[in-house]
Amino acid sequence: MIGLTVSHRRYVPYAHAHYGGNLVDGAYALGLFGDVATEVCIRTDGDEGLFAGYADVRFLAPVRAGDVVEATAVVTRVGTRSRTLDLRLTVVCRGRPDLRPSAAEVLDPPLLAVTASGTVVVP
Repeated sequence: MIGLTVSHRRYVPYAHAHYGGNLVDGAYALGLFGDVATEVCIRTDGDEGLFAGYADVRFLAPVRAGDVVEATAVVTRVGTRSRTLDLRLTVVCRGRPDLRPSAAEVLDPPLLAVTASGTVVVP
């Protein structure tokens, strides 16, 4: 179970832009972390589980509407009813509205935007 990795990719819709420069709030990343954590719980325990808390959340780079992001959870610790997850959100493609409205580019390497540690509990 330790080392199990789950990743989800999402396009960030413009409806999620709340700030100048089409910036997306940090809660968007936390919501995606909840999604990958749910899949981890289903895979490890056959239950959706419950997110108990985050630790050491760091916002390292901007996430913008028009980006494609990848949320990843890696199981780092297994307790009797809890699992600790290493969580990362990377920007893998970035919208380029400065070129034209629908322009975008692949980021190589991807941009690490948010990191956190999370704890989930399962029955």
